[in-house]
Amino acid sequence: MGFLGKLVRHKTVEQLQAEAGTRGDFRRVLGLWQLTAIGIGGIIGVGIFVLAGQQAAMNAGPAVAISFLIAGVGSACAALCYAEFAGLIPVTGSAYTYGYAVLGEFAAWIIGWDLLLEYALVVAVVAIGWSGYVQVLLASAGVHLPEWAQQSMSAQTMEYYLQRLFGLHGSTAIAGLSDGHRFNVIAAGVSLAVAVLLTVRTEWGARFNTAVVAIKVIGVLLVVGVGVFYIDTANWHPFVPPRVVDAATGIGHFGWAGVLTGASVVFFAVFGYDTLTTAAEESKHPQRDLPRAVLLSLAIAMVLYLAVSLVLTGITHYSNLGGEASVSDAFEQIGLHWLSVAIAAAAVIGVTSVLFAFMLGAARIWFALARDGLLPAWFAKVSPRFGTPARPTMILGLFTALVAGLLPIGEVAELVNIGTLSAFIIICASIMLLRVRRPDLQRNFRTPAVWFTAPLGIAFSIALIYGLPWITYERFILWMALGCVIYFAYGIRHSKMAQRGRA
Repeated sequence: MGFLGKLVRHKTVEQLQAEAGTRGDFRRVLGLWQLTAIGIGGIIGVGIFVLAGQQAAMNAGPAVAISFLIAGVGSACAALCYAEFAGLIPVTGSAYTYGYAVLGEFAAWIIGWDLLLEYALVVAVVAIGWSGYVQVLLASAGVHLPEWAQQSMSAQTMEYYLQRLFGLHGSTAIAGLSDGHRFNVIAAGVSLAVAVLLTVRTEWGARFNTAVVAIKVIGVLLVVGVGVFYIDTANWHPFVPPRVVDAATGIGHFGWAGVLTGASVVFFAVFGYDTLTTAAEESKHPQRDLPRAVLLSLAIAMVLYLAVSLVLTGITHYSNLGGEASVSDAFEQIGLHWLSVAIAAAAVIGVTSVLFAFMLGAARIWFALARDGLLPAWFAKVSPRFGTPARPTMILGLFTALVAGLLPIGEVAELVNIGTLSAFIIICASIMLLRVRRPDLQRNFRTPAVWFTAPLGIAFSIALIYGLPWITYERFILWMALGCVIYFAYGIRHSKMAQRGRA
């Protein structure tokens, strides 16, 4: 087989369907509502409790609701394509596996490598937001962590230490430290705790996750149900604040460009349903339940996001919403201390479900890459005691703990979205390609108006990528370059498809 042939070798849909029916790596224990809870758990979290307020304060003003709507439309197009794939190929690995069936091995590796980083970074971002709400609760009880343990290092503090280690290299010298923050202990601790939970039996974690999601949804409904009586419509004017450019940095805020930038950032909050497709081999009836769970989870989440965005910017001026516990802060400002504490408690309990969903997704993708031979088989060993991919799960726990402990939330959140948007583009393109190549396949769910829906999903994803800062591209390119090195040094020779070719 020639070099190009190796890059595009792929499994047929029939092969994947047959493997799904015979593999026994995981136990099938998840029903429709547990899958939907994983999806809702992955979508609703820091987006509502942190990013909605922060993006209103930084980029979009009250029009953050429009930012969510833009991101939601693009996400819905991709969700419909995911739903068709989930019913067609019920195998763990989500977009990675779908890419393997349609585009070939190298494209599948790129998607898997991409999503592995994205899912892990989502865990880190959410852990940082979770830590902010935990500290609100601790403060209400009179407990305060030492300053060094409260937050991760600021970008300036990190630059200061890097200059001390590696020299200036053309950058401006930083004279001293801006604050005493060093390591976010709570964020690191919860990342490790979720990894341990996911190492034990999947159904235990799923039951815990379903209960947590229920508490979270009740908390969000409480925000809307009480907050609607305190809305001052004057806070919505102007709905799209005029564009402002910082004279010192040249960075612009607000205006319609700010709304698009806000959509690019909050897009992080409107995907997550894809994590439930990574649990395909743990679903009782995957071809029936996976498409339903994808669409149900996104529909419920979008209604709640729009409602909370309007309530938040209605009860207080958007400029007051920049903190890491923005929803609690908003109700504190209008004198509802009891509700502020209750929301913080709901956020602390509820946001753990996002950690659960994305850690589960990252571990299953890592497992799928190793099972297919693209990474060492050592990572594809299922724990004989618990029936879970314990090795990648615990390594991810350590990695996300370090990232959440050391890096500020903005630095991590910006890197998350570009990879997921790239995967969405590939999924939407693949579903059209498969309709042309294999119109004969029995599809349990068909993407409606596919020749409109899929291109629209691609267009939205490209537009949102365009709105991201340039440094995000640089970091993404570095990660992809590392992935290419690993593939050409190891995966291209050791993959199961390569072994079949030699046989």
